[in-house]
Amino acid sequence: MTTALAALALAATSTFTVHATPAQAAACNGYVGLTFDDGPSGNTPALLGALQRHGLRATMFNEGRYAAAYPAQVKAQLAAGMWVGNHSYTHPHLTQLGQSQIDSEISRTQQAIAAAGGGTPKLFRPPYGETSSTVKAVEAKYGLTEILWNVDSQDWNGASTDAIVQAAGRLTNGQIILMHDWAANSLAAIPRIAQGLTARGLCAGTISPQTGRAVAP
Repeated sequence: MTTALAALALAATSTFTVHATPAQAAACNGYVGLTFDDGPSGNTPALLGALQRHGLRATMFNEGRYAAAYPAQVKAQLAAGMWVGNHSYTHPHLTQLGQSQIDSEISRTQQAIAAAGGGTPKLFRPPYGETSSTVKAVEAKYGLTEILWNVDSQDWNGASTDAIVQAAGRLTNGQIILMHDWAANSLAAIPRIAQGLTARGLCAGTISPQTGRAVAP
């Protein structure tokens, strides 16, 4: 009886270990970049929990003002295995600002994220995807690689959970999808996004500062 129970316990432990571990590298025929803008926020814990439960990692493009307001959530992002990027301090239209203002938006966010325990970001996503030679020059000053996206989930535009899942289904190796920390439908889509990626042999990867593409973590 004791031996049988021990065997069952071992089997249960083994099963748990398999399910708790993200898809093994051997099962990954490619990598995609899941990204969430505009955090951290009060929604961040639920988002991180959903990503972890489904073996997904993502890049969180944080706004500096929110990193300063929710430093514990920046730490939680890293503790959950996510990566943290710079998304400006106040989310302005950078192309309408002067160079010193752009510099302030980017540099203050670098500082806020570092002060919150998020390290020094290497990736920058300009708000609204709006960029220019001046924006790029300031990014370069801080050693940042500009990251846009290949697929827009449209979660910011009221896209349904089904539509977000379908958008993620269009991702191919190396590509990046835009989602948002605050979007309830993106949170709801996470289980099905994970299922869809697994079915296609794709895994959630990190974004390379060298190429700007999703690669193995």
